[in-house]
Amino acid sequence: MATASITVDHVARVEGHGDIRLTIEDGQVTTCEMSVVEPARLFESMVRGRSFEEVPYIASRVCGICSSSHVVTDIRAIESIFGVEVTDRTDALRELLVYGSFLQNHATHLFVFAAPDFLGHQSVFPLAETNPELLERALGLKALGNELCTLVGGRSIHPITAVVGGFTHEIDAAEYRRLADAMDEARGFALQAVDLFRDFDTIDVQTEGDLLAMVQPGSYPVCTSDTARFVRANYEFDCQNVEEEIEEYPQASSAAFLARARRTGKPYLTAALARVNASWNSLCQEARYAAAKAGLRPPEYNPFANNIAQAVELVDVLDRCAALCRRLAADEFADTSEPVAFTVRGGKGVGFTEAPRGALFHLLELNDEGRVERASIMTPTAQNIANLEADMRQLAEKMIAGGYDADLIRLEVEKLVRAYDPCLSCSVH
Repeated sequence: MATASITVDHVARVEGHGDIRLTIEDGQVTTCEMSVVEPARLFESMVRGRSFEEVPYIASRVCGICSSSHVVTDIRAIESIFGVEVTDRTDALRELLVYGSFLQNHATHLFVFAAPDFLGHQSVFPLAETNPELLERALGLKALGNELCTLVGGRSIHPITAVVGGFTHEIDAAEYRRLADAMDEARGFALQAVDLFRDFDTIDVQTEGDLLAMVQPGSYPVCTSDTARFVRANYEFDCQNVEEEIEEYPQASSAAFLARARRTGKPYLTAALARVNASWNSLCQEARYAAAKAGLRPPEYNPFANNIAQAVELVDVLDRCAALCRRLAADEFADTSEPVAFTVRGGKGVGFTEAPRGALFHLLELNDEGRVERASIMTPTAQNIANLEADMRQLAEKMIAGGYDADLIRLEVEKLVRAYDPCLSCSVH
Protein backbone atom coordinates (compact mmCIF):
# COMPACT_ATOMS: atom_id res chain seq x y z
CA MET A 1 0.00 0.00 0.00
CA ALA A 2 2.33 2.75 -1.25
CA THR A 3 -0.28 5.50 -1.31
CA ALA A 4 -3.94 5.27 -0.42
CA SER A 5 -6.69 7.73 0.37
CA ILE A 6 -9.59 6.61 2.55
CA THR A 7 -12.59 8.90 2.46
CA VAL A 8 -15.96 8.38 4.12
CA ASP A 9 -18.51 11.09 3.44
CA HIS A 10 -21.24 11.25 6.07
CA VAL A 11 -20.39 8.34 8.36
CA ALA A 12 -23.42 6.08 8.63
CA ARG A 13 -25.26 5.13 11.81
CA VAL A 14 -24.18 8.05 13.98
CA GLU A 15 -26.09 11.12 15.13
CA GLY A 16 -25.35 14.02 12.77
CA HIS A 17 -22.96 14.37 9.87
CA GLY A 18 -19.22 13.84 9.79
CA ASP A 19 -16.54 12.78 7.31
CA ILE A 20 -13.40 10.66 7.68
CA ARG A 21 -10.22 11.59 5.83
CA LEU A 22 -7.20 9.26 5.93
CA THR A 23 -4.14 9.52 3.69
CA ILE A 24 -1.55 6.74 3.78
CA GLU A 25 1.85 7.24 2.14
CA ASP A 26 4.59 4.61 2.22
CA GLY A 27 2.94 2.83 5.11
CA GLN A 28 2.49 5.98 7.22
CA VAL A 29 -0.69 7.88 8.01
CA THR A 30 -0.02 11.46 6.89
CA THR A 31 -3.60 12.79 7.24
CA CYS A 32 -6.15 11.71 9.85
CA GLU A 33 -9.28 13.81 10.30
CA MET A 34 -12.71 13.32 11.79
CA SER A 35 -14.40 16.30 10.18
CA VAL A 36 -17.66 17.53 11.69
CA VAL A 37 -19.55 19.15 8.83
CA GLU A 38 -22.67 20.23 10.71
CA PRO A 39 -23.54 23.94 10.51
CA ALA A 40 -23.27 26.11 13.62
CA ARG A 41 -26.48 26.01 15.68
CA LEU A 42 -25.71 28.97 17.96
CA PHE A 43 -27.41 27.81 21.16
CA GLU A 44 -24.92 29.74 23.27
CA SER A 45 -25.90 32.95 21.46
CA MET A 46 -29.58 32.04 21.51
CA VAL A 47 -29.82 32.12 25.31
CA ARG A 48 -27.99 35.44 25.73
CA GLY A 49 -30.29 38.00 27.31
CA ARG A 50 -32.83 35.37 28.30
CA SER A 51 -34.11 34.83 31.83
CA PHE A 52 -32.62 31.92 33.78
CA GLU A 53 -36.08 30.30 33.79
CA GLU A 54 -36.05 29.91 30.00
CA VAL A 55 -32.49 28.73 29.54
CA PRO A 56 -32.82 25.02 30.51
CA TYR A 57 -35.66 24.48 28.04
CA ILE A 58 -33.82 26.23 25.22
CA ALA A 59 -30.57 24.38 25.94
CA SER A 60 -32.36 21.02 25.99
CA ARG A 61 -32.99 21.45 22.25
CA VAL A 62 -29.29 20.84 21.66
CA CYS A 63 -30.13 17.12 21.66
CA GLY A 64 -33.23 14.95 21.58
CA ILE A 65 -31.66 11.89 23.20
CA CYS A 66 -29.68 13.83 25.84
CA SER A 67 -32.23 16.60 26.45
CA SER A 68 -32.78 15.50 30.07
CA SER A 69 -29.06 15.84 30.75
CA HIS A 70 -28.96 19.33 29.24
CA VAL A 71 -31.91 20.47 31.36
CA VAL A 72 -30.41 19.13 34.60
CA THR A 73 -26.96 20.51 33.73
CA ASP A 74 -28.28 24.00 33.09
CA ILE A 75 -30.35 23.90 36.27
CA ARG A 76 -27.26 22.87 38.27
CA ALA A 77 -25.32 25.80 36.78
CA ILE A 78 -28.07 28.23 37.81
CA GLU A 79 -28.29 26.72 41.29
CA SER A 80 -24.54 27.11 41.76
CA ILE A 81 -24.95 30.85 41.08
CA PHE A 82 -27.98 31.25 43.36
CA GLY A 83 -26.53 29.07 46.12
CA VAL A 84 -29.46 26.61 45.98
CA GLU A 85 -29.25 23.31 47.88
CA VAL A 86 -31.86 20.79 46.74
CA THR A 87 -33.38 17.93 48.71
CA ASP A 88 -32.33 14.29 48.47
CA ARG A 89 -35.68 13.50 46.87
CA THR A 90 -35.03 16.05 44.12
CA ASP A 91 -31.60 14.51 43.51
CA ALA A 92 -33.25 11.09 43.22
CA LEU A 93 -35.73 12.35 40.63
CA ARG A 94 -32.95 14.01 38.66
CA GLU A 95 -31.05 10.75 38.63
CA LEU A 96 -34.11 8.95 37.26
CA LEU A 97 -34.49 11.61 34.57
CA VAL A 98 -30.87 11.34 33.48
CA TYR A 99 -30.95 7.54 33.66
CA GLY A 100 -34.00 7.55 31.41
CA SER A 101 -31.86 9.13 28.70
CA PHE A 102 -29.16 6.47 29.35
CA LEU A 103 -31.70 3.76 28.55
CA GLN A 104 -32.87 5.62 25.44
CA ASN A 105 -29.36 6.26 24.16
CA HIS A 106 -27.57 3.03 25.00
CA ALA A 107 -30.31 0.79 23.59
CA THR A 108 -30.37 2.79 20.36
CA HIS A 109 -26.61 2.97 19.99
CA LEU A 110 -25.88 -0.65 20.79
CA PHE A 111 -28.56 -2.33 18.71
CA VAL A 112 -29.40 0.14 15.93
CA PHE A 113 -25.99 1.77 15.32
CA ALA A 114 -23.25 -0.59 16.59
CA ALA A 115 -24.55 -4.17 16.36
CA PRO A 116 -24.86 -4.23 12.53
CA ASP A 117 -21.07 -3.63 12.36
CA PHE A 118 -20.38 -6.96 14.04
CA LEU A 119 -23.19 -8.96 12.44
CA GLY A 120 -22.15 -8.21 8.87
CA HIS A 121 -25.02 -5.82 8.11
CA GLN A 122 -24.98 -2.34 6.56
CA SER A 123 -27.97 -1.22 8.61
CA VAL A 124 -30.36 -2.41 11.29
CA PHE A 125 -33.00 -3.57 8.80
CA PRO A 126 -31.48 -7.01 8.04
CA LEU A 127 -31.28 -7.55 11.81
CA ALA A 128 -35.04 -7.04 11.97
CA GLU A 129 -35.39 -10.00 9.62
CA THR A 130 -32.69 -12.31 10.98
CA ASN A 131 -33.31 -11.70 14.69
CA PRO A 132 -36.58 -9.80 15.17
CA GLU A 133 -36.84 -10.74 18.85
CA LEU A 134 -33.46 -9.16 19.63
CA LEU A 135 -34.42 -5.91 17.96
CA GLU A 136 -37.89 -5.92 19.49
CA ARG A 137 -36.49 -6.30 23.01
CA ALA A 138 -33.88 -3.60 22.36
CA LEU A 139 -36.58 -1.19 21.21
CA GLY A 140 -38.60 -2.17 24.27
CA LEU A 141 -35.68 -1.10 26.45
CA LYS A 142 -35.56 2.24 24.65
CA ALA A 143 -39.32 2.58 25.14
CA LEU A 144 -38.83 2.00 28.88
CA GLY A 145 -36.36 4.89 28.90
CA ASN A 146 -38.90 7.04 27.06
CA GLU A 147 -41.54 6.15 29.63
CA LEU A 148 -39.24 6.94 32.55
CA CYS A 149 -38.46 10.38 31.10
CA THR A 150 -42.15 11.01 30.40
CA LEU A 151 -43.34 10.09 33.88
CA VAL A 152 -40.56 11.93 35.72
CA GLY A 153 -39.95 14.82 33.33
CA GLY A 154 -43.40 15.34 31.84
CA ARG A 155 -42.25 14.47 28.32
CA SER A 156 -40.06 11.81 26.72
CA ILE A 157 -37.76 14.55 25.34
CA HIS A 158 -37.24 18.16 26.46
CA PRO A 159 -38.61 17.60 30.01
CA ILE A 160 -40.68 20.33 31.63
CA THR A 161 -41.16 19.33 35.29
CA ALA A 162 -37.53 19.85 36.38
CA VAL A 163 -36.99 23.44 37.53
CA VAL A 164 -34.50 25.38 39.62
CA GLY A 165 -34.76 24.01 43.15
CA GLY A 166 -36.92 20.94 42.49
CA PHE A 167 -39.79 19.52 40.47
CA THR A 168 -43.25 20.85 39.67
CA HIS A 169 -44.89 17.42 39.57
CA GLU A 170 -44.43 13.84 40.79
CA ILE A 171 -46.16 10.59 39.90
CA ASP A 172 -47.86 8.51 42.60
CA ALA A 173 -46.45 5.55 44.51
CA ALA A 174 -48.23 2.97 42.35
CA GLU A 175 -46.54 4.34 39.21
CA TYR A 176 -43.14 4.17 40.90
CA ARG A 177 -43.73 0.54 41.87
CA ARG A 178 -44.86 -0.33 38.33
CA LEU A 179 -41.71 1.27 36.91
CA ALA A 180 -39.55 -0.66 39.38
CA ASP A 181 -41.14 -3.95 38.28
CA ALA A 182 -40.56 -3.05 34.62
CA MET A 183 -36.89 -2.30 35.36
CA ASP A 184 -36.48 -5.68 37.07
CA GLU A 185 -38.09 -7.46 34.14
CA ALA A 186 -35.77 -5.77 31.61
CA ARG A 187 -32.55 -6.60 33.45
CA GLY A 188 -32.28 -10.11 32.01
CA PHE A 189 -32.13 -8.74 28.49
CA ALA A 190 -29.51 -6.18 29.52
CA LEU A 191 -27.34 -9.02 30.82
CA GLN A 192 -27.75 -10.78 27.47
CA ALA A 193 -26.59 -7.58 25.76
CA VAL A 194 -23.33 -7.66 27.73
CA ASP A 195 -22.75 -11.26 26.62
CA LEU A 196 -23.61 -10.39 23.01
CA PHE A 197 -21.09 -7.57 22.74
CA ARG A 198 -18.49 -9.59 24.64
CA ASP A 199 -18.51 -12.12 21.80
CA PHE A 200 -17.88 -9.56 19.05
CA ASP A 201 -14.29 -9.47 17.76
CA THR A 202 -12.44 -6.15 17.83
CA ILE A 203 -8.88 -5.04 17.13
CA ASP A 204 -6.75 -4.41 20.20
CA VAL A 205 -6.15 -0.65 20.27
CA GLN A 206 -5.14 1.10 23.48
CA THR A 207 -6.00 4.78 23.51
CA GLU A 208 -3.05 6.96 24.44
CA GLY A 209 -5.29 9.76 25.70
CA ASP A 210 -6.78 10.18 29.15
CA LEU A 211 -10.29 9.35 30.41
CA LEU A 212 -12.56 11.89 32.10
CA ALA A 213 -15.56 11.13 34.33
CA MET A 214 -17.57 12.47 37.27
CA VAL A 215 -16.58 10.88 40.57
CA GLN A 216 -18.03 10.75 44.08
CA PRO A 217 -16.93 8.58 47.01
CA GLY A 218 -19.00 5.41 47.26
CA SER A 219 -21.15 6.31 44.25
CA TYR A 220 -21.53 5.89 40.50
CA PRO A 221 -22.60 9.51 39.99
CA VAL A 222 -24.38 11.07 37.03
CA CYS A 223 -25.70 14.36 38.46
CA THR A 224 -24.87 14.58 42.17
CA SER A 225 -21.18 15.56 42.18
CA ASP A 226 -19.12 18.58 41.17
CA THR A 227 -15.87 16.59 40.93
CA ALA A 228 -14.31 15.35 37.69
CA ARG A 229 -11.33 13.02 37.46
CA PHE A 230 -8.74 12.45 34.77
CA VAL A 231 -8.28 8.73 35.31
CA ARG A 232 -4.83 8.12 33.84
CA ALA A 233 -3.21 11.33 35.07
CA ASN A 234 -4.93 10.62 38.40
CA TYR A 235 -6.05 14.06 39.44
CA GLU A 236 -9.41 15.65 40.19
CA PHE A 237 -10.86 19.12 39.73
CA ASP A 238 -13.99 21.00 40.69
CA CYS A 239 -16.31 21.59 37.75
CA GLN A 240 -16.42 25.31 38.58
CA ASN A 241 -12.81 25.41 37.32
CA VAL A 242 -13.49 23.59 34.07
CA GLU A 243 -12.21 26.41 31.84
CA GLU A 244 -8.91 26.38 33.74
CA GLU A 245 -8.63 22.59 33.35
CA ILE A 246 -9.94 21.94 29.82
CA GLU A 247 -8.86 23.87 26.75
CA GLU A 248 -11.17 24.09 23.74
CA TYR A 249 -9.53 24.97 20.45
CA PRO A 250 -10.51 25.21 16.77
CA GLN A 251 -9.28 23.02 13.94
CA ALA A 252 -9.72 23.94 10.28
CA SER A 253 -11.06 20.51 9.34
CA SER A 254 -13.95 20.57 11.81
CA ALA A 255 -16.92 22.82 12.60
CA ALA A 256 -16.69 21.69 16.24
CA PHE A 257 -14.15 22.79 18.81
CA LEU A 258 -11.72 20.10 19.99
CA ALA A 259 -10.56 19.66 23.59
CA ARG A 260 -7.51 18.69 25.64
CA ALA A 261 -6.47 18.70 29.30
CA ARG A 262 -4.54 21.90 30.06
CA ARG A 263 -2.22 20.31 32.64
CA THR A 264 -1.00 17.51 30.37
CA GLY A 265 -1.84 18.79 26.89
CA LYS A 266 -3.43 15.40 26.14
CA PRO A 267 -6.74 14.65 24.44
CA TYR A 268 -9.13 12.43 26.35
CA LEU A 269 -12.12 10.11 26.13
CA THR A 270 -15.30 10.80 28.08
CA ALA A 271 -17.94 8.08 27.78
CA ALA A 272 -19.35 4.99 29.50
CA LEU A 273 -15.87 3.46 29.34
CA ALA A 274 -14.44 6.39 31.31
CA ARG A 275 -17.17 6.05 33.95
CA VAL A 276 -16.58 2.31 34.36
CA ASN A 277 -12.85 2.92 34.78
CA ALA A 278 -13.40 5.75 37.28
CA SER A 279 -16.18 4.20 39.41
CA TRP A 280 -15.83 0.43 38.93
CA ASN A 281 -16.26 -0.41 42.61
CA SER A 282 -19.58 1.44 42.75
CA LEU A 283 -21.28 -0.47 39.94
CA CYS A 284 -24.05 -2.70 41.26
CA GLN A 285 -22.88 -6.25 41.96
CA GLU A 286 -24.70 -7.78 38.98
CA ALA A 287 -23.28 -5.20 36.55
CA ARG A 288 -19.75 -5.61 37.91
CA TYR A 289 -19.98 -9.38 37.62
CA ALA A 290 -21.29 -9.12 34.04
CA ALA A 291 -18.49 -6.73 33.14
CA ALA A 292 -15.80 -8.98 34.61
CA LYS A 293 -17.29 -11.98 32.82
CA ALA A 294 -17.09 -9.99 29.57
CA GLY A 295 -13.43 -9.18 30.22
CA LEU A 296 -14.07 -5.54 31.07
CA ARG A 297 -12.15 -4.57 34.19
CA PRO A 298 -10.13 -1.44 34.96
CA PRO A 299 -7.80 -0.41 33.62
CA GLU A 300 -9.41 -0.81 30.19
CA TYR A 301 -8.26 1.58 27.48
CA ASN A 302 -9.54 -0.06 24.28
CA PRO A 303 -12.12 2.41 22.88
CA PHE A 304 -14.01 -0.47 21.25
CA ALA A 305 -14.83 -1.59 24.81
CA ASN A 306 -17.11 1.43 25.12
CA ASN A 307 -19.80 -0.75 23.54
CA ILE A 308 -19.46 -3.31 26.35
CA ALA A 309 -19.32 -0.50 28.93
CA GLN A 310 -22.66 0.84 27.68
CA ALA A 311 -24.20 -2.62 27.93
CA VAL A 312 -22.86 -2.93 31.49
CA GLU A 313 -24.39 0.45 32.31
CA LEU A 314 -27.77 -0.80 31.10
CA VAL A 315 -27.62 -3.49 33.78
CA ASP A 316 -26.51 -0.97 36.41
CA VAL A 317 -29.09 1.65 35.43
CA LEU A 318 -31.99 -0.81 35.59
CA ASP A 319 -30.90 -2.02 39.04
CA ARG A 320 -30.35 1.53 40.30
CA CYS A 321 -33.62 2.91 38.91
CA ALA A 322 -35.66 0.04 40.34
CA ALA A 323 -34.21 0.74 43.79
CA LEU A 324 -34.80 4.51 43.47
CA CYS A 325 -38.40 3.99 42.36
CA ARG A 326 -39.12 1.70 45.31
CA ARG A 327 -37.57 4.18 47.75
CA LEU A 328 -39.64 7.00 46.26
CA ALA A 329 -42.80 4.88 46.44
CA ALA A 330 -42.09 4.05 50.10
CA ASP A 331 -41.49 7.74 50.86
CA GLU A 332 -38.04 6.97 52.27
CA PHE A 333 -36.71 10.45 51.51
CA ALA A 334 -37.23 12.92 54.35
CA ASP A 335 -38.13 15.93 52.23
CA THR A 336 -40.34 16.65 49.22
CA SER A 337 -39.25 17.44 45.66
CA GLU A 338 -41.13 20.73 45.63
CA PRO A 339 -38.90 23.63 44.51
CA VAL A 340 -37.03 25.21 47.40
CA ALA A 341 -37.01 28.98 47.86
CA PHE A 342 -34.13 30.94 46.35
CA THR A 343 -33.00 34.49 45.65
CA VAL A 344 -32.06 35.57 42.13
CA ARG A 345 -28.57 37.05 41.92
CA GLY A 346 -25.80 37.55 39.42
CA GLY A 347 -22.65 35.50 39.07
CA LYS A 348 -20.88 32.71 37.22
CA GLY A 349 -21.59 29.03 37.63
CA VAL A 350 -20.95 25.67 36.01
CA GLY A 351 -23.34 22.74 35.81
CA PHE A 352 -21.93 19.25 35.37
CA THR A 353 -23.63 15.93 34.63
CA GLU A 354 -22.79 12.65 32.99
CA ALA A 355 -24.82 12.56 29.80
CA PRO A 356 -25.13 9.11 28.18
CA ARG A 357 -22.16 9.90 25.91
CA GLY A 358 -19.96 11.39 28.63
CA ALA A 359 -19.19 14.48 30.70
CA LEU A 360 -21.36 17.52 29.96
CA PHE A 361 -20.54 21.03 31.21
CA HIS A 362 -22.70 24.17 30.98
CA LEU A 363 -21.11 27.51 31.93
CA LEU A 364 -23.43 30.46 32.63
CA GLU A 365 -22.88 34.06 33.64
CA LEU A 366 -26.01 35.86 34.88
CA ASN A 367 -26.59 39.51 35.67
CA ASP A 368 -28.35 40.66 38.85
CA GLU A 369 -31.74 40.20 37.16
CA GLY A 370 -30.96 36.58 36.35
CA ARG A 371 -30.46 37.14 32.63
CA VAL A 372 -27.72 35.40 30.69
CA GLU A 373 -24.69 37.49 29.80
CA ARG A 374 -22.55 34.56 28.62
CA ALA A 375 -23.08 30.86 28.01
CA SER A 376 -20.77 28.05 27.00
CA ILE A 377 -21.59 24.38 26.44
CA MET A 378 -19.02 21.58 26.39
CA THR A 379 -20.63 18.45 24.99
CA PRO A 380 -19.11 14.96 25.25
CA THR A 381 -18.67 14.56 21.50
CA ALA A 382 -16.82 17.87 21.11
CA GLN A 383 -14.50 16.80 23.93
CA ASN A 384 -13.96 13.39 22.31
CA ILE A 385 -13.04 14.36 18.73
CA ALA A 386 -9.32 14.97 19.30
CA ASN A 387 -8.95 11.64 21.08
CA LEU A 388 -10.99 9.89 18.40
CA GLU A 389 -8.65 11.21 15.72
CA ALA A 390 -5.63 9.95 17.66
CA ASP A 391 -7.23 6.51 18.02
CA MET A 392 -8.14 6.44 14.32
CA ARG A 393 -4.52 7.11 13.42
CA GLN A 394 -3.26 4.41 15.76
CA LEU A 395 -5.78 1.87 14.45
CA ALA A 396 -4.93 2.62 10.80
CA GLU A 397 -1.19 2.35 11.46
CA LYS A 398 -1.63 -0.96 13.27
CA MET A 399 -3.68 -2.36 10.39
CA ILE A 400 -1.17 -1.12 7.80
CA ALA A 401 1.60 -2.92 9.68
CA GLY A 402 -0.59 -6.04 9.69
CA GLY A 403 -1.00 -5.95 5.91
CA TYR A 404 -4.69 -5.08 5.80
CA ASP A 405 -6.04 -3.47 2.64
CA ALA A 406 -7.76 -0.07 2.42
CA ASP A 407 -11.30 -1.49 2.42
CA LEU A 408 -10.77 -3.33 5.70
CA ILE A 409 -9.10 -0.29 7.26
CA ARG A 410 -12.08 1.84 6.23
CA LEU A 411 -14.51 -0.62 7.81
CA GLU A 412 -12.63 -0.80 11.11
CA VAL A 413 -12.19 2.96 11.34
CA GLU A 414 -15.94 3.40 10.85
CA LYS A 415 -16.55 0.84 13.61
CA LEU A 416 -14.25 2.82 15.88
CA VAL A 417 -16.12 6.06 15.22
CA ARG A 418 -19.39 4.35 16.06
CA ALA A 419 -17.90 2.81 19.22
CA TYR A 420 -17.39 6.37 20.48
CA ASP A 421 -21.17 6.88 20.02
CA PRO A 422 -20.73 10.44 18.75
CA CYS A 423 -23.50 13.01 18.47
CA LEU A 424 -21.99 15.23 15.78
CA SER A 425 -25.02 17.55 15.73
CA CYS A 426 -24.54 18.29 19.43
CA SER A 427 -20.83 18.94 18.94
CA VAL A 428 -21.41 22.25 17.11
CA HIS A 429 -24.16 23.51 19.50
